[in-house]
Amino acid sequence: MKLLKKVFFLILIIVIVTVAGVTIFGYKYYKDTIKMVPIESRVAEIRNDYTFVKKEDLTKDYLNAVVAIEDRRFYSHGPVDFIGILRALLSNLKNQELREGGSSITQQVAKNIYYINEKNVIKRKVAEVFTAIDLEKKYTDKNDILELYVNTIYFGNGYYGIKEACNGYLKKEPSEMTLAEATMLAGVPNAPSVYAPTVNKEFCKQRQKQVINAMVKENYITQETADTIDQSFIDNIE
Repeated sequence: MKLLKKVFFLILIIVIVTVAGVTIFGYKYYKDTIKMVPIESRVAEIRNDYTFVKKEDLTKDYLNAVVAIEDRRFYSHGPVDFIGILRALLSNLKNQELREGGSSITQQVAKNIYYINEKNVIKRKVAEVFTAIDLEKKYTDKNDILELYVNTIYFGNGYYGIKEACNGYLKKEPSEMTLAEATMLAGVPNAPSVYAPTVNKEFCKQRQKQVINAMVKENYITQETADTIDQSFIDNIE
């Protein structure tokens, strides 16, 4: 029994030291990155780009679709959704594969604007957390965070941000999206190499169905409305 206790405490110490070391390592990376390019400067750079679309010029259906499929508790949790992380972990364990990431929209913004090319996943994840905390301190309106998200995500086919995606896939402006088009585009960024309409139309439609079901579940649309959404336009996207 004493031996088991010693082994347990030894493992506990190793875990604590490892977590502390990783946290310090990631924190330093975050501090160095933010010092080089402050958050306000990076956000200003994104907002000044000619492809930037203000939240007022995005359809409510599209924004609701993004929240429903990417981070349904976005408006109620902080920079990090610990419940979402636990849920994703349990889901991945149950399915014995990596299906869900658990990152909040704010964490994804942090990744998109600073750490998209970082290969060290652990260092990047820690840095994302600290950057996400900073983002929500500086931009207290969650809709500003959501605005940054849809303007920095990758939609496949070389399209970055919702304007390029709408112009490229739909040949129209973001403000002109229909509910059907909004639900399709909301699903693509999860895995553009799989869900982009120019890659695999059937997978794109399946992903769109997931978005539609998520919107129904979160009461953004009714089941009756969901049943009327026509997916046939996807067949015409080249």
